[in-house]
Formats: sequence, C-alpha cells, structure tokens
Amino acid sequence: MQHPPIMIPPGISRRAFLKTSSALAAGAPLLAALLKAQSREARAPLMAYVGTFSSPLRDVLPTQVDLPPGNGRGIHLFQVNRATGVMTPSGVYELETSPSCLALNAAGTRLYSANETDRVSEVKEGTVSAFTINQADGQLKLLNTLRSGGAGPTYVSVHPSGRFLLVANYFGGSVAVLRILPDGSLGAATDVKSDAGKLGPTKATDAPPGSFAFSGHDRTHAHMIQADPSGRFVLHADLGLDQIFVWKFDEQKGVLTLNDPAAISLPPGDGPRHFHFHPNGRWFYSIQEEGSNIVLFDYDAGTGRLAARQTISSLPPGFAGSNFCSEILVSADGRFVYAGNRLHDSIGIFAVGKNGGLTFVGEEWTRGNYPRSFNFDPTGHFLYSCNQRGDNIAIFRVDRKTGGLSFTGHYTPVGNPSIIVFLDLATAG
Repeated sequence: MQHPPIMIPPGISRRAFLKTSSALAAGAPLLAALLKAQSREARAPLMAYVGTFSSPLRDVLPTQVDLPPGNGRGIHLFQVNRATGVMTPSGVYELETSPSCLALNAAGTRLYSANETDRVSEVKEGTVSAFTINQADGQLKLLNTLRSGGAGPTYVSVHPSGRFLLVANYFGGSVAVLRILPDGSLGAATDVKSDAGKLGPTKATDAPPGSFAFSGHDRTHAHMIQADPSGRFVLHADLGLDQIFVWKFDEQKGVLTLNDPAAISLPPGDGPRHFHFHPNGRWFYSIQEEGSNIVLFDYDAGTGRLAARQTISSLPPGFAGSNFCSEILVSADGRFVYAGNRLHDSIGIFAVGKNGGLTFVGEEWTRGNYPRSFNFDPTGHFLYSCNQRGDNIAIFRVDRKTGGLSFTGHYTPVGNPSIIVFLDLATAG
C-alpha cells in the first residue's frame, strides 16, 4: 500500500522537520514549540539603538561637553535587515542630555544610557537613565533617571552579575557603581571613586610625527569602565592620568577596592581611552587616544594584574600628522582586532597571532568624519561605523576569513551618532 506524501508545515525547513519528526511520538507539544520558535524568529526584528550627542538646550547650557553641538535627538531606534544590514528608522526616544553611551542587560530587556551632560539644574553632575524594552517591537519606556556621580558621564556597562551599572564620568574624573533594582530601574550609587594623581603631558610619548593631538591632559578624565569576564575585578581607564585602574569588586555591596597594584601606567601623554578583552580572557587590548597606538597586556584573571607585552601603532605605516583614536574591538572569534582613528577617519585591522600579538593587515576608510565608535551586528557579518561629525552611520560587510571590511554602499543619516548597540528580539527576554 502506498502512503500519501508527508506535508511539511509552511515556514519549517526540511532539515528542522526531519530532525524533530522522530520525537513526535512523544506528543504534539514538541512540534508546537518548534513552530512557535520559528514563527517568532520570522516576526521578531533585529533592533539597533543609536546614542547621539543631542543638545537643543546648548544656548542655555553653554558648557555642553562635546563639539560640534549635538545634532541628534536622543536615542534613535532602527530595524535592521538581517541579510543586507540596512537600517530602517523605527522611532526616537527624545533626550536633550546627549545619551552618548548605551548598554543592554544580558537578557535584552533593559537599556541603560550615559547622558553626557555636565549639569543637572545647578549641580555639576550628569545623569544615567534606565529603559524597559518592549519585546514585540523594541520600543523604549523610561524607568528612571538618576545622577551619575560626576559630570559628563561618557561610559556605562552592566556588571556580569546583572545587579550593578558601572559608570565613568569623563568631566568629573570619577567612576560610580549604581544598583540595578529587580525591575531594572536604577537605585542610588553604592560607591563613587574620584581619580587622583599626576597629569600627563600635552605631548604624547608615542604620538605620530607632526602630531598636535591633545585632548584630555588638562585634568582627570575617566573614559571607560568595565568588569573582567568573571566580574571579580573592575577596570577603568583615566585618559588624563595615563593609567588603567584595577579594582576588586564586592558583588554583595557594590563596592570597589583598589587592587594590588592599584593601576598600571601607560607612556606619558598617550591617553588610554578604551579597552577590550580577547574572548579567551587572557589578553587585554588598550587603545590610546593621543598616542594613536594599541597596547597588548597579559591579564591574570586570578589576581587582576596586567602586564604589557606589545605596542603597535593604530595607523598605517608611514602616517604623519594628528589623529585621535576612538574605539577598539576584538572580533567574536578572537582572530582580529579593529581600531578607530579620528581625523585619519579609518578603522585599522590587525590579525591576532597565536600568542595574542597583533600584526597590521589593512585599513578601511569610514566614509564619514570622526568615527567615534563602531560595532558588529550579532552575526559578525556587518560592521557599523558611527561617524560623529559626518552625521551618518556607514555599513560595512566583514570578511570573516581575512578580517577585511568592504563598504556596502549604505549610509544611515543620524545627527552626531556616538554609539550603536544591537538587540535580536528573536532571542531576547
């Protein structure tokens, strides 16, 4: 007797259907769950959130922290085409205080912003905000806004425990820890630490020939703060002091205690800005804003100690003139490091050797002025450059084998973009 052909439900691949068909004898719920999961993936958007410099009140607050005055409108939302990388506007959460840095919690249900203003009413202090994310369409709803513990908060990150938000206040020269409450809103600061020490010189030790790059050695400037992968230690870079501080972190109290040694020094005037851990957790890469270089450190996860091993220029061989470095990222597979160069307006590409050492393999023009930061989409197939003074985000395809970047031809207009983060609503929640 000939049996009728098996009909595969619409939207289900043959491979997925065959993989689960053997389990159908256990009952229909397995197939129902499979259908539900694939249906959600087909419907749920890939979201991008873009933080900007947004200062419509600059005539009232002339000391707004960044130049040129902000053209953004707050946090700009986009839906991202997974195949082409193209971004389609999906709304704006309007803020007048320059939400220049954004961070998502691990579940993708909350978004936090560092609002890079230097004044709240008459108080010389910035703010941080917490938002809940609608899991259907990615829209934002404000939970609360609190003072950041210093002026001009420029960086926020979520501690691996999910219970604390770490804040670097650039113009305040301080770092703060704020408790994250069960509903995702922010509680009062559990700790605030002010940087202190000898300021570096106006001329970077490792500046390119002919460089006049000078940005942050007028006072202490905490520029980035982030926990190590274990969460036991918290590191932060102070550009003005040319130091990276290492703190022991109390996960119960949210308190920072200086490690031994308390900090590691970079060459005078070079100005450590951002850093990124290699996926193996043992290699640590720091980019210097005024020195235009990358330093590789060995990181001891047991003691929180850093040991410098290599210094390499972020620029192509033979470059001369002024440049300000910005972002540094390690690819998810750990094979390449990408370094942002402002004024040169490029992203330097470096291959990671077997021992973590870097080799310059190429560069790509950012197609816009002053790339403040860049980021990969969740697949790692696309890179997005936030060209701050070009008022656009340029989209590049990533060659996963060579590390190379190729411009897709797609720009997204955004006033003074500062940062872009991604959330796949198919897997969030």
